[in-house]
Amino acid sequence: MKPLPFSEWMDNTQARVEAALAHHVPSNDCIPARLHEAMRYASLGGGKRVRPLLAFAAGELTAAAPATLDTVACAVEMIHTYSLVHDDLPCMDDDVLRRGRPTCHVEFDEPTALLVGDSLQTLAFELLAKPTLANPGSQLEMIALLAHASGSRGMAGGQAIDLASVGKALNQPELELMHALKTGALIRAAVLLGALAGNPLSAEERQSLDRFAKRAGLLF
Repeated sequence: MKPLPFSEWMDNTQARVEAALAHHVPSNDCIPARLHEAMRYASLGGGKRVRPLLAFAAGELTAAAPATLDTVACAVEMIHTYSLVHDDLPCMDDDVLRRGRPTCHVEFDEPTALLVGDSLQTLAFELLAKPTLANPGSQLEMIALLAHASGSRGMAGGQAIDLASVGKALNQPELELMHALKTGALIRAAVLLGALAGNPLSAEERQSLDRFAKRAGLLF
């Protein structure tokens, strides 16, 4: 089968991820309706979906099932979205616009936005814990990878360094560390999670993919 042009593959994958997110994020009809409405507001209808695209691309290398990649991509995107919702709060960056529309705490309120982030984070791990997602070994590694990339030695840690560095001049190693944690860690996780969703990689293949993921994350 002839490969799709990249732009067509990207459009198809973005649409697929959007549909999967719409399926997994609870409907406004479910109690508590306002929280679910806010979760859908933050998650749907915007964003480049860079992390899901990377997860799908890596998954194609290991012949991962598209349905499995839907779940993995949604989990990574939910973590990313939760981080944006929390970063926009007045106690952090105090942004009023995100993706061309009011931020979650402006459209709803600060307590709701805080709960949106909390709920999207936990929903991401609920998805990865589904018993039929992958073989148990790979699945445990996926959960551990995403947790590490999201926490104090990953995305949250990078944000902490960023907050502590306001008004300071960072040297190149310090700046690279901050970005490798704040942005790069989740991009790396997206690539590795996508690959883990399919056939096993050799040690050399895993090392090469990890090297690419780290450099892509720092570049982004």
